[in-house]
Amino acid sequence: MEMFINLGRYLLAIPLAVFGFYNLTDANSAVSRVPHWLPGSTFWVYLIGICLLAAAVSIAIGKYSKLASVLVAVLMLVFVLTVYLPKVMDGDSNSMVGLLKDLAIAGGALVYAGTQPKG
Repeated sequence: MEMFINLGRYLLAIPLAVFGFYNLTDANSAVSRVPHWLPGSTFWVYLIGICLLAAAVSIAIGKYSKLASVLVAVLMLVFVLTVYLPKVMDGDSNSMVGLLKDLAIAGGALVYAGTQPKG
């Protein structure tokens, strides 16, 4: 079972690192996903990129991985509620993919957090 948990750690960390790297290297594309009512779109894209990379490193090396995975889950749920759900409710069926992706990442991050020791 430990082997699967270790594999899961990397299966969670790798996409987070890729998404974080994407935010930092292609911020102009990522800005379009920031809700229009939120000021400072570019700032949020870079901040989220840094947070995703930090979480990926933390999870991959196993330091503060419980905290990192819970924070990733919260972040993904915020994305679901503020970015994708409003678009899906407006009839944008393409946004359902992003909603389900972020929901799955949140679920996986919470399950992983549950496998980690306290502290």
